[in-house]
Amino acid sequence: MYMDRVSTSADGYVASEFAQARILITGLTATAGVDVARSFADVQARVIVHTADLSPELIELVAVLTQSADEIRLHTNDISTADTAATFAQTSAQTFGGLDAAINMASVSRSELEGIVRDQDLDAFVSTKLGPLAQLTRVIANRMALVLSEGLILNVLEMPHPRNRREAAVAGYIRTALATMTTNEAHAWAAHGIRINAVGPCAIEDDELNAGAVITNEPDIGSLALYLASRKGQALSGHVFDADGVAC
Repeated sequence: MYMDRVSTSADGYVASEFAQARILITGLTATAGVDVARSFADVQARVIVHTADLSPELIELVAVLTQSADEIRLHTNDISTADTAATFAQTSAQTFGGLDAAINMASVSRSELEGIVRDQDLDAFVSTKLGPLAQLTRVIANRMALVLSEGLILNVLEMPHPRNRREAAVAGYIRTALATMTTNEAHAWAAHGIRINAVGPCAIEDDELNAGAVITNEPDIGSLALYLASRKGQALSGHVFDADGVAC
């Protein structure tokens, strides 16, 4: 899905559209998800933030978000496995009596890429990264359906820019798995008005040109999340938007 088909600017969104909107953001760290959280706080949504990073920078960020968000809740549960992610999704969906949108953040580090040597390593790695996202997606979608609430689930998997063909191949494999999961879940929940989209790695090398527009910074991810959660994005589901080198 090319980014030039949707707006990557937050201009035009008014607080009245998102006032009292119930937004869950998981996987927030001091370097990932900051602009996503700020985008929804700035339009005065009610935000549930999950983080495993209780650094001084993250605590300061939450304090800043509190000044603009209508309400903010902070959770620090472990959601590193599929089971713990499912448990957290069940409880967080009840915080404000339901959810209107959920943005689940995950990232691939350079050291993790270097640790993938064999095919078995890649399969296990993809399962580790996508397993929690899949569980969060299914449980949150189920909770939305139970209370007859249409909404958005956006899974964001950030990854550094591929430096060679091996890393580009890994990025391509991860993106394919994410796209399959996104398509399957989008079809499964379409009848309930629940939209499932994703942002995944773009499999290109330094010496290759990208044929379409891609997301290259996190502010654009924040703007995309806002767009997809708004009335303008209600027709979009089952798409994977390309991001290149957002995680450093």
